[in-house]
Amino acid sequence: MSIHEDTTSNSCCSPLSREPLTEDWAGDLSRMFKALGDPVRLRLLSLVASHESGEACVCDISDTFDLSQPTISHHLKVLRNAGILDCERRGTWVYYRVVPSALHQLSAVLVDSEPLAVDQVCPVAEVSKLAEVSK
Repeated sequence: MSIHEDTTSNSCCSPLSREPLTEDWAGDLSRMFKALGDPVRLRLLSLVASHESGEACVCDISDTFDLSQPTISHHLKVLRNAGILDCERRGTWVYYRVVPSALHQLSAVLVDSEPLAVDQVCPVAEVSKLAEVSK
């Protein structure tokens, strides 16, 4: 994963609406978003991130899914290759943890720095409502 310009400036808009993404940055972000586009991988990220110690062993999370351990390991590898998770081998187990800078990059590129006014509708809530209606 490459390093990009600071996305935490005090401007009013997300980087997407301030200026076009560079080719390299768009490539990095697309790999991360693509990795998160799978529901299993998104849940795995959530399980690792919310684990009480901030890291989780495959043995801690594999019972959550109706998938084989090799399939879980494959999904974790995809998240690791995308730069979203990092890991460390301890004996026979591999422990995964979230890469904070990756989550920061993903969120900073999409989020406007100014909060919604009280009378504005949250776009995420609207998307959730649309998804429910379309079911």
